[in-house]
Amino acid sequence: MLGEKKANTLHGILLIALFSCSAFYIAEFPFIKKLSFSPLIVGIILGMLYANSLRNRLPETWVPGILFCTKQILRTGIVLYGFRLTFQDVVNVGLPAVFIDIIIVTGTLLLGILVGKLMKMDKDVALLTSTGSAICGAAAVLGAEPVVKSQPHKTAVAVSTVVIFGTISMFLYPAMYRAGILELTPEQMGIYTGSTLHEVAHVVGAGNAMGTEISDPAVIVKMIRVMLLAPVLLIMSLCLAKFGNKGHSKTGTKSKITIPWFAVGFLLIIGFNSLDLLPHAVVEGINSFDTFLLTMAMTALGAETSIDKFKKAGARPFILASVLFVWLLVGGYLMAKYLTPILS
Repeated sequence: MLGEKKANTLHGILLIALFSCSAFYIAEFPFIKKLSFSPLIVGIILGMLYANSLRNRLPETWVPGILFCTKQILRTGIVLYGFRLTFQDVVNVGLPAVFIDIIIVTGTLLLGILVGKLMKMDKDVALLTSTGSAICGAAAVLGAEPVVKSQPHKTAVAVSTVVIFGTISMFLYPAMYRAGILELTPEQMGIYTGSTLHEVAHVVGAGNAMGTEISDPAVIVKMIRVMLLAPVLLIMSLCLAKFGNKGHSKTGTKSKITIPWFAVGFLLIIGFNSLDLLPHAVVEGINSFDTFLLTMAMTALGAETSIDKFKKAGARPFILASVLFVWLLVGGYLMAKYLTPILS
């Protein structure tokens, strides 16, 4: 009996792995690459297509394997994400970028929570959407999901908002810069791009369209935002344990604090990577494997998301995401233009 259960779980994992391989293949299509859609984004789309077509025709006993991908594989992927970063990146980019990143992340989270409360939104969706907009898009939503302990379809809704507005920004920023609307120096534009665009892929795409003098600092500024994921998750865990449990508990009592150990592992991996002990080729291999794990997690989340669940979520998550988009667009610009010269 136990062997059969493990076999069924393995079937679910292998199904998601197969979809993830397809996502990597599709992500290499020229028109997909032009959109800067990473395998993670392609994966969640494939998962949603599966959820709304073949899901009911496959054994329900495979579901534990799919859920395994949304939990354990997801956390492993977040920990290994630390191999993309080093603490030297922070030193290289300087004080202005660090300071602006902290303001952007804090301001986006607080604004998102406030607007979500005013609109009487689902607290999980509001928090996940705000986290994705504040830090690093889909990866941040995935990182926050085990802390928030939300249902998979809520995570998918939050990821969808991030993808939509991040993609808009990726095309909008280069267009505004080339048109001379922004009147920012290359350094300021790099800080603006890195501190406000949602996904790492979006920053890379927009930066490449504007030249290396903008893309190089933009990517570093973005990576500093990614580093903020760990402390944000630790603080989020403390706050949810103390204040945010009323929506998740019938009794309304405080829950015990759950330390997101994967976030601690994420920081430790960054520290280890900063020592530059591993050959470059090995780190590249780990990063490729990590991208595959995160793609599996995204695909599994998509597989738990049907159109009915999107309808149930309604328009409010997208309204919230649009408010945060305007804040990043305008607030980030003002900070890049006026704070950078003061802090430099």
